[in-house]
Amino acid sequence: MDATPDDIEFLVTSDHRVAVLGTLATGPSDRDELRSATGASSPTISRILADFEERNWIERESRMAQLTGLGEFVADRLSEFVDAMTIEQQLREVWHWLPHEFDGFSAELFSDVDVTYPGPGYPDKPTERRLELITDTSTWRGVGVAMLGLRTLEASFDRFLDQQDKFQCEYIYSPEVFEELLSWGDTETIMAAADSESYTVLLHDDLPIDDRFEICIFDDRVTICCYDHEKGGLQALVETSSADARRWAESYYDRFRTESQPLEDGYERGSLPSLK
Repeated sequence: MDATPDDIEFLVTSDHRVAVLGTLATGPSDRDELRSATGASSPTISRILADFEERNWIERESRMAQLTGLGEFVADRLSEFVDAMTIEQQLREVWHWLPHEFDGFSAELFSDVDVTYPGPGYPDKPTERRLELITDTSTWRGVGVAMLGLRTLEASFDRFLDQQDKFQCEYIYSPEVFEELLSWGDTETIMAAADSESYTVLLHDDLPIDDRFEICIFDDRVTICCYDHEKGGLQALVETSSADARRWAESYYDRFRTESQPLEDGYERGSLPSLK
């Protein structure tokens, strides 16, 4: 690496330098505008501009300062780094739950990310967010453990049965997970939903997943539900609107969809059809 630690430290250890560079990236500004945008004092602005000018990052004309081509290069790369670190901070605590061992999955898929955790005295916050997504979407494709909890099950099957013209769900289960799903809920209601036009159940004997996550594709969001069965239930809900993440999730989903079979007519609990 040619850049010395001092060069990097010069910029990233000063919030005001970062703010001035970011402000100038939006267009030429005078000192008053920079002071108002950054909250820095006039002497601080003067020092920063002098330092930037010495590095050929800015040029000045009268009272206005603007970035040079070199300054634009630095501002763009800094912005990319700040965005990357913002995403990294969001993913850091949930990384061990995510499918990072799967082909094509990486942090680079995320151009944005939101993570919902249980809050103090509010352990159901991720479940509440999941319910919002189920309620607001018109399409839902999912694959994974699907240990949704009774509240989510009730909301899901209400939509399957009551809003068939507005809602479409297709879900890939392992036979064992579908059996457990039935044990959580009303078997008659679940099977009635599976017979409806809005809910397609697919079975796959060899999903390469364990019991820690579930991937879902909604209208404009991709989610990964992070489970910890030792602690009990949903520990975090990761969601993104990133186009790259959506392409990866759809490719992953379609791969297993082609290997799945629909739930057979005449299903009886304890006698799932063999898919092999």
